[in-house]
Amino acid sequence: MKILMLHGVNHNMFGQRDPVQYGTITLAEINESLQTLGAELGAQVACFQTNHEGEMCERIHQAFADGVDAVLINAGAWTHYSYGIRDALAILTCPIVEVHMSNIHAREAFRHTSVFAEVVSGQISGFGVQSYLLALRAAVNLVAI
Repeated sequence: MKILMLHGVNHNMFGQRDPVQYGTITLAEINESLQTLGAELGAQVACFQTNHEGEMCERIHQAFADGVDAVLINAGAWTHYSYGIRDALAILTCPIVEVHMSNIHAREAFRHTSVFAEVVSGQISGFGVQSYLLALRAAVNLVAI
């Protein structure tokens, strides 16, 4: 089972950025946790991060071409306004799970809306790094159905 984890804008700064919202865990530590759990669940997890919207769309297109089994995405701020990424995600025929470390519904009003909501299987938010691991478990279960 091939699962792709997509990390969005500013996620390369996890561990240094707003520890009240995101804690002190780094992106490398998140990816390592996902890959470890993935191996336990029989899934190979590839991780990708970019601060460039076009690169994110290109990676989603590649995921389609590669026939990945599921996609996890924490697009950061792009979640709330990137129709380009939303439309790229809509091309996928596999389960997509939207992930957020913070509870986006308890934050600023602009964060309450996800333009991805109509094209993802579900959203997990508010559990810190556990959001990623819960999303991976959900994706594996969706693929197994």
